Amino acid sequence: MEWTRGRTLGRGSTATVYAATFHNSEEVLAVKSSELHRSEFLKREARILSSLDSPYVIGYRGSETKRESNGVVTYNLLMEYAPYGTLTEAAAKNGGGLDETRVVKYTREILRGLEYIHSEGIAHCDVKGSNVVLAEKGEAKIADFGCAKRVDPEFELMVMGTPAFMAPEVARGEKQGKESDVWAVGCTVIEMLTGSPPWTEARDDPLSVLYRVGYSGETPELPCLLAEDAKDFLEKCLKREAKERWTATQLLNHPFLITKPDIEQDLVSGLVSSSPTSVTDQTFWRSVEEEEEEETEELQKGSRDLDRLSLWGCYSERIGQLRCVGGLDGPRCDMEGGDWITVRARCEGTMISGSHEELIINY
Repeated sequence: MEWTRGRTLGRGSTATVYAATFHNSEEVLAVKSSELHRSEFLKREARILSSLDSPYVIGYRGSETKRESNGVVTYNLLMEYAPYGTLTEAAAKNGGGLDETRVVKYTREILRGLEYIHSEGIAHCDVKGSNVVLAEKGEAKIADFGCAKRVDPEFELMVMGTPAFMAPEVARGEKQGKESDVWAVGCTVIEMLTGSPPWTEARDDPLSVLYRVGYSGETPELPCLLAEDAKDFLEKCLKREAKERWTATQLLNHPFLITKPDIEQDLVSGLVSSSPTSVTDQTFWRSVEEEEEEETEELQKGSRDLDRLSLWGCYSERIGQLRCVGGLDGPRCDMEGGDWITVRARCEGTMISGSHEELIINY
């Protein structure tokens, strides 16, 4: 498998994303690379993605271990390149929301992708607009399987995702599965309609949102002036009880989707091609140029990491109430990547000895 690495598209805590081209076909692809000793999550993503084959899931192009010219051994995940960015970017470019035609089209495609991966026994665990990309013909494809997992019972339970899109049972640390993806679809539809995710304070106060989602009894506020079928569709997604939510298959047959024509023609004319940054969450993978600007801002305003540590201190008690009251053995902040907090809890008497739970928050 011969390919040439192009310019850097972005960086995360353990991996870097590049543009690349195959030598034999000149096909453009995206490559996630990580140093081999830090590649556990990337390898897991590759294993899941390599098992999937759907027009509504980002395409797997291979994976490999490679010794670079500087002697560093890297693990590389090669993926389809989607040239039109993410749904989050598309909604922002349209001045705060997409038109109904596009919302219906993209919602259908997301649900078709979820129907497929759920039938394969996999939950995505981080469905949101920035993890859905727009491919060559303007079709929506589910991407970024870094949080995905098989839903078979496991001794070790890991819940992962983004607070504004987390289902109540995930925020409470109880379970995460197919039903949680359906809740996230409802949140993603709100994002497409309004240009913003639900729970408007999520960006500034993600830990407070976790508590609100998990324990307040609230559901996300629906956009104003929704048609009845759209409102009913969202209500079917956003049932607080997981077992009451419709499945992806049931939602594909909801009047909100089936009463509108199935638009097959390209919608590329309404999209603005972006640089190849569309296989990753743009709040997580920041461009090199943005990082340089942010470094300047940090010198002026102080360290963002210190701000987040202060934020953690304010809300550690709330996190302590997630999953097992009084059972949190010292919440720990993993500030390495700047965009993730890892909380580990051991609940004696409620879990099999030696197992643990892990909550990974992307914000």
